[in-house]
Amino acid sequence: MNFKDKRYIVLFLSPTVILLFTFLIYPLIQSVYYSFCEWYNFSNEKKFIGLANYNQLIHDPVIWIALKNTLILTVGAIVLQVGGGLVLALLSDSIKRGFKFFRTVFFFPIIISGTAIGLMFSIIYNYDYGLLNAIMRAFGLSEQVWLTEKSAIYLVLIPILWQYVGFYFVIFLTGISKIPEDIYESAQLDGITGIQKAFKITIPLMRDVTAACLTLATAGALKVFDVVYIVTKGGPMNASELLSTYMYDKAFNGQNAGYASTIVIAMMLLGVLITVVLNKAVKKDTISY
Repeated sequence: MNFKDKRYIVLFLSPTVILLFTFLIYPLIQSVYYSFCEWYNFSNEKKFIGLANYNQLIHDPVIWIALKNTLILTVGAIVLQVGGGLVLALLSDSIKRGFKFFRTVFFFPIIISGTAIGLMFSIIYNYDYGLLNAIMRAFGLSEQVWLTEKSAIYLVLIPILWQYVGFYFVIFLTGISKIPEDIYESAQLDGITGIQKAFKITIPLMRDVTAACLTLATAGALKVFDVVYIVTKGGPMNASELLSTYMYDKAFNGQNAGYASTIVIAMMLLGVLITVVLNKAVKKDTISY
């Protein structure tokens, strides 16, 4: 078979292109169109209203709360998920015994359903029978309402950030394993230390891996829904609302699919912007020691 023949290229790529267009491109085009429409109750009637939904988006006070919380989650994903995964990978790479044990322990949360994690933490935070208040009672301290307007967003981010640290840990660990040992041996002959090895060789050689993890973390932060919806449903008083949960609320509780589509477009543009900025921030430094 001659793979230079374009007919074979079309043959092998066509299933992927069809699936991509059907489940990604076409729905995206539809969402852009719906964002310019007034569309209630998922009816067959859609009224074109121009930029009215975008004007409502700008003046919606809840959307700014959701945007702030989404940015907090994104920063947390970048710093704690990606950064934590990198630190764990660097530490685990130096372990000679029990390597497989640590890899399994760190990766284990990712295989747990987000719904199950949300239910677990909703029980932990519960006022009447929650684990935290049980500990408070055991030490003779007064019970607390944990999910308040000020604390809800930070407490609900704990299970989200904890769940995916192991995912990036495995990615970085794989990236480290691909670095040729000759580079480390040459550096050791020149007297490089462990910290210098990490910052001057390992991390610079994993620029592509880091860029991929940053992109995944940004996309993942924008898609977070299940844990937040189960633990707080965006409350109290929209204090833990994310763009994803607010979009769901407008689409299925407010029955305003046109405005929900506008929020989707805003989420997409925000994700593209953050991803471009982060990828440009990953500079191509040369290895020096």
